[in-house]
Amino acid sequence: MPGKVRDRDADRGQARFSTATRLRLLGEQTAERVYRSQNKRQARRSRLTGRAALLALVVCTLVVALAYPIRQYVSQRGEIADLQRQQQEAKERVDRLRDEKARWQDDSYAEQRIRERLHMVMPGETGYVMPDPKATASSSRTEQGAADRPWYANVWDGVDKADQADLAQN
Repeated sequence: MPGKVRDRDADRGQARFSTATRLRLLGEQTAERVYRSQNKRQARRSRLTGRAALLALVVCTLVVALAYPIRQYVSQRGEIADLQRQQQEAKERVDRLRDEKARWQDDSYAEQRIRERLHMVMPGETGYVMPDPKATASSSRTEQGAADRPWYANVWDGVDKADQADLAQN
């Protein structure tokens, strides 16, 4: 019986409100529920969703995974370009050396270079060595000046230096 008493009390509480009031209260409660659910949906939309977080994680993983290979690719392309440049320079040097070799095969060119460089003369000719008026005594001691001097002058300077070193030791 206690359950019946409760039901009567509940019936009495509902009886206090008219039907219009009950509908109005239900409408307000329903409107309030709809308002809350819309706010929750908007809050969910503004927050980062699970799918978006997973997508961001996948993108970051791809960036990290591809960063090193791309860096290696770029550096290897640079090395390849350098090696191709060196190869081209080597080919040009080989071509120059082939041309020079071909010139040395010509007897007149070889004779000209020997006369110029070693200051040699043919039998019956008189050889003259003229000092360069532009060269000074200090510049003749430099490596560039030594290359422009006749070979026998360089040999004689080497003998003089060896003799001076021998005297310094004694």
